[in-house]
Amino acid sequence: MFTPLRRRALLAGASFAMPALIGFKASAQAINLRSADIHPDGYPTVEGVKAMARLAKERSSGRINIQVFHSRQLGEEKDTLEQTRFGVIDMNRTNFAPLNNLVPETVVPGLPFLFRDEAHMHKVMDGQIGQEILAGAEKHGLIGLCCYDSGARSMYNKQRPINTPADMKGMKIRVQQSDLWLAMMRALGANATPLPTGEIYSALQTGVIEGAENNYPTYQSQRHFEVAKFYSVTEHSMSPEILVMSKRSYDRLPKDMQEILRESARDSVPEMRKAWAARSDSAKEQVIAAGTQINTVDKAPFESAMAPVYDQFVRDARLKGIVQRIRESA
Repeated sequence: MFTPLRRRALLAGASFAMPALIGFKASAQAINLRSADIHPDGYPTVEGVKAMARLAKERSSGRINIQVFHSRQLGEEKDTLEQTRFGVIDMNRTNFAPLNNLVPETVVPGLPFLFRDEAHMHKVMDGQIGQEILAGAEKHGLIGLCCYDSGARSMYNKQRPINTPADMKGMKIRVQQSDLWLAMMRALGANATPLPTGEIYSALQTGVIEGAENNYPTYQSQRHFEVAKFYSVTEHSMSPEILVMSKRSYDRLPKDMQEILRESARDSVPEMRKAWAARSDSAKEQVIAAGTQINTVDKAPFESAMAPVYDQFVRDARLKGIVQRIRESA
């Protein structure tokens, strides 16, 4: 049971100087873990972590209990990641972007036009390369458990269809709070504006921004289609999501419970992907019915504009090697 002080500390961004408030309750009877997600209940990533929770509870004979706090109940991704690193929150489902400035390897999956399609992304992230990227988080206080889908991200705005990069010149586009995403939009001539997810709707409504970019499920679930009716299928990034666990929380677990969590996370991925495919199709149908105008672009000019992004963010030999291996993979 949370005390009022612990609940306030958790929800408001607890002080890392108060070790008595940090971490989960663990005993021979139960290991209680808290997991954060910005998306609403029923969203595929939320359902993915719920699937992991069911598997972990079954496989641990009821010892592991994971409570999923969805809908930004514990804060935006950037804030909850900091709390996860320090053990205030035990687990976190987040995009790779908030980790880019901390974990260099996480830049790679978000690079523009890197994956040929979602099947290619799945094969890469489920294999050795994906494991290398997940492992990069450990030295920064996080255990990478698995990767979930985030579909193909495309542009949407409230002014006009985007057919070429020229259509984006000067347009105020919201991006994730990551240098990589700032550089991508600037390479396309847009005025990149970093904002947390929870501020996008009002920013579109009031004109602080004119557009954003994301997948169909987020465009629909966050109601952005109500204020930005033009959706242009650029599919400029297929960056997956990552489920991480606080290393502090993980290290306090018995070895057998650590293994159960890793296996349960991995085995939740197919269920999450099934939910993702269904939700993506449904979201597209819903926004079309609500009046969204969808157009498909010639990707070649957009991809050509991204050369400076690769020059800026893929500079050392190791990252260049990872990119080359991805491009050469079947």
